[in-house]
Amino acid sequence: MKSMRRITKGSSVKRRLKSAFIGMCGLCVSAMAMADSPKEVEQVLDTLHSSAAKADGHLYFSLFSKDAVFIGTDASERWSLAAFRSFAKPWFDQGKGWTYHVTQRHVYLSSDGNVAWFDEMLSNQSYGQTRGTGVLLQEQGQWKIIQYHLTIPVPNEIAKDVVKSIRAHQQKKSQVNNK
Repeated sequence: MKSMRRITKGSSVKRRLKSAFIGMCGLCVSAMAMADSPKEVEQVLDTLHSSAAKADGHLYFSLFSKDAVFIGTDASERWSLAAFRSFAKPWFDQGKGWTYHVTQRHVYLSSDGNVAWFDEMLSNQSYGQTRGTGVLLQEQGQWKIIQYHLTIPVPNEIAKDVVKSIRAHQQKKSQVNNK
């Protein structure tokens, strides 16, 4: 009977070790997948910029979630995906896109690995230095952009002058609209 108990005990220990090993392997695979996630997010963002530069509207808009919002540099530019697609389609149909070169990027992940957010500095021929920020979600195993926000950073030294210019523009626009 003692030998039977030892075998049973040994089997129990082996099962526990095997379960622990399998669990650790699962954690390692999960950690490896999360380690790749920032690279996957960067790849989505790189594809976003390259498809815009090539005026590839199909690829460009496939990177967004169906509920995505695009916020542009103008205060009036807050577009649903459908509205943004309508705005961009005529440009893309003519083979005209927009080119932004990434000069710096930071990507962050939620603890569960299903949400990513980023900030990136971009260079554009017309607008100079710009900043993109946004959020991506894991949807059916793919990263999708749920929000993208493009801004033009204003140096603090000239911020008050820029604000004055914006206010003057808004006042002039308001006067025209009130006529």
